[in-house]
Amino acid sequence: MRTMTVWCADWPVVAALADRDLPGHLPAAVFAANIVRACNGAARDFGVRRGMRRRDAQARCPELVILDEVPERDVRSFERVLAALEELRPGVAPLRPGLAALKSPGRFYGGEPEAGAVIAECLVGLGVRDVRIGVADELFTSEQAARCAGVQESFVVPPGESGAFLRTLPVDVLDEPEAVSLLKRLGLPGLGDLARLPAVDVEARFGARVAWVHRVLHGGGARPLSTRTPPPELVCEVDFEPALDSAEAVCFSARQTAERFVAQLAARQLVCTEVLLVVEADGAVASERRWLHPRWFTATDLIDRLHWQLVGSLRVGDIRSAITRVRMVPETVVPEGDHADGLWGGTDARVERGIARVQGLLGQEAVVAPVLQGGRSPADRQALVPWGERATALRPRGLPWPGSIPPPAPARVFPAPWAADVLDAAGRPLAVLPRGALSGDPARFKPGGAETWQPVAAWAGPWPVDEQWWEGGRVLVRFQMVGVDGRAWLVTFDGSGWVTEAAYD
Repeated sequence: MRTMTVWCADWPVVAALADRDLPGHLPAAVFAANIVRACNGAARDFGVRRGMRRRDAQARCPELVILDEVPERDVRSFERVLAALEELRPGVAPLRPGLAALKSPGRFYGGEPEAGAVIAECLVGLGVRDVRIGVADELFTSEQAARCAGVQESFVVPPGESGAFLRTLPVDVLDEPEAVSLLKRLGLPGLGDLARLPAVDVEARFGARVAWVHRVLHGGGARPLSTRTPPPELVCEVDFEPALDSAEAVCFSARQTAERFVAQLAARQLVCTEVLLVVEADGAVASERRWLHPRWFTATDLIDRLHWQLVGSLRVGDIRSAITRVRMVPETVVPEGDHADGLWGGTDARVERGIARVQGLLGQEAVVAPVLQGGRSPADRQALVPWGERATALRPRGLPWPGSIPPPAPARVFPAPWAADVLDAAGRPLAVLPRGALSGDPARFKPGGAETWQPVAAWAGPWPVDEQWWEGGRVLVRFQMVGVDGRAWLVTFDGSGWVTEAAYD
């Protein structure tokens, strides 16, 4: 099977100019760390080259348009090119933004030049003017053929002629700076010179990629394309005619769409864990929000989120006219096996339905679940997340958090610390000196609340915490104390007195 490579020249520049709505004929270059990463033909006519410093490039072309390097933008804009190629020939292998390969569809279009002409015409219709196409027996040769082709033209290497074609090219096409430099210093400026070297020596001295090109020069090295499968269209939407002006009516009318949304995912053995709900009014987006789920969305979950979003948007005035469309966009889908119940089952479905019912009556924020986050004190490590929402913007637990107490964590954390008392053996109130030392050993303490005085059986600490010292923050010292009754407490001295933060029940 022959390979066709489609090269959209200077793609980072093309994507950046299109993103800023600038015409493509302007001299422009993409910079990273003030170094030219890519430039278009208009800039090269002024002498601008890759690897050139910014001030040198602007000295040669004062009208040069300066563009920032944004790899995500290049990938995003190239997606439309890949989609167009997949319409003509399924099984496209994206190599990098601006370069893609596919199995040559020459037989379908009556010949490889004819197939190249169809593809070039399609991409020109998308606004991609500088497109070049190469066809050969394998990937590396077809890429080099594309670079030898003219604008909107195809360069076809006849079957079995890959080695002869490549031997005429310089070693610079290897795109391996160290290997290219070494080959030139050894007096081997062309791929034909590389082909005369023994294969064992090439791999040992120049690496795996150069050894692969060496095999291609001798008629081998063909690799199967790692083609992608076009993503299915999973977006579901519903139009309202006439338009609806109440949240209840919209949710009732959108229920079948939510069921279809979930069913089409289930048919592909997928589930959605993040969804974007878009509400349009009078042809414009009036409200949109991303919703997360700790497991996956069911049709009922989608309708509940839609209702909460509509009620909130109507309350704040984001939606001022009747609703004409609701669109459900799956932002994150995963195989359903990733969220399957364990061997012994998961949460009882009746419990989940009951929680969802209460949340539907009282509102999204009325039912919360505790999650663990990073922090120094037990109270700081607690966070409450609305039921059904995925926890986000939490403090990372992996940080050192100096001053935090060692495990195990206390089982009961008091919403408001209890006022406590700690005495030494002489009956004097115990204090923590400025350098962290104690004025004596703790002998008796009263945790606070309804608890009574009791002797200290064991204690551990101190764990000092100097919080936000640059802003005049507070200094705390924490201790673990165990009474003679066997119960343990986390007590803290804050400079003015003692409090009990938590209990080890």
